[in-house]
Amino acid sequence: MAPGHVAYGLQAQYGLRTTPDVVVAWERGQLAPDSQELTALAGVLWCSPAELLGAPQSLREHRMARALSPDDLARRVGLDSAAYRRMEDANHWRGNERQTAALAQALALSPRELLTATGRNEELADLLRSAATTRWQAYVRPVAKILPMPKRRLEGILQQLHAGYHARMAATSSWGASESSGESGKEFLDRIVHEFWILAPG
Repeated sequence: MAPGHVAYGLQAQYGLRTTPDVVVAWERGQLAPDSQELTALAGVLWCSPAELLGAPQSLREHRMARALSPDDLARRVGLDSAAYRRMEDANHWRGNERQTAALAQALALSPRELLTATGRNEELADLLRSAATTRWQAYVRPVAKILPMPKRRLEGILQQLHAGYHARMAATSSWGASESSGESGKEFLDRIVHEFWILAPG
């Protein structure tokens, strides 16, 4: 379909006035359709909103891929619509543990997708570094708040990260350890999120 045909379909089928130039700008990624335009565009092109988005990354993209309005999603996760919209606009989720679990369910997000969509990758990295270097038990609840997982599974993962870090540090302090071995613990902390996902695939 030519851009003119798409623009005509949007107006004829959905009452959305747009121009072929806007359709071209969408195709080139210079403009992004809003939720209503994306849903209508998918209807005109006989596909799902998710197919138009490719691999969603942000909270907004995941919501649009599921063809949910901000109000619908806010209701499903138990949030005030205005509060949800502020989080989506900032691409930083601040919901509690129950709301985070409801968000993951409503958008069918894997743990890794949830973390990216809520903009909390660096927050997880900070918590994991602290769990590895200090008492891991104190970080089970904070990690569970941003990443809903069964408590026992999370405890096992944090305990393994803690043991892995301290084993590297013990090797560093042993007699005959080379200077370069002192970097082992630092390197482990630098890739702590990667190590977490090895232990918790998804």
